[in-house]
Amino acid sequence: MIPQLKRTSDCHLNLKNPMKYDEITLKLKRIYDDPASTDGFRVLVDRLWPRGVSKEDALLDLWLGDIAPSPGLRKWFNHDPARWDEFIERYHAELDERPEVITELFQKVTTSPITLLFAAKDVRHNHALALKMYLDGED
Repeated sequence: MIPQLKRTSDCHLNLKNPMKYDEITLKLKRIYDDPASTDGFRVLVDRLWPRGVSKEDALLDLWLGDIAPSPGLRKWFNHDPARWDEFIERYHAELDERPEVITELFQKVTTSPITLLFAAKDVRHNHALALKMYLDGED
């Protein structure tokens, strides 16, 4: 089993471009917002392609749909703020069971920052924020 990647000063994540995890800045952004040069490595973390966005306009470096919550968890959460805390726990448990998707993300990173892109309207209760919390080692 691949160990879960957490913030440590000696954890190299990208074998081709060894960047230390603590050298990587994670950012969040809606996919509908205009791309910016400060975005760095742009990763769409939604399982489904967002409506109304062309692949050309998205300017993605990576689409990693497998890192998104399972369809069952996504439907259960339904962006209900009352379910936020339990959603975080369940999603983090799913990520613990699939460390290969975290590894895949960091093996493909070529630059920092990493901008995690998402389509949800609610910027305070969405899986991209929960993913960032997980990657930052927050509960």
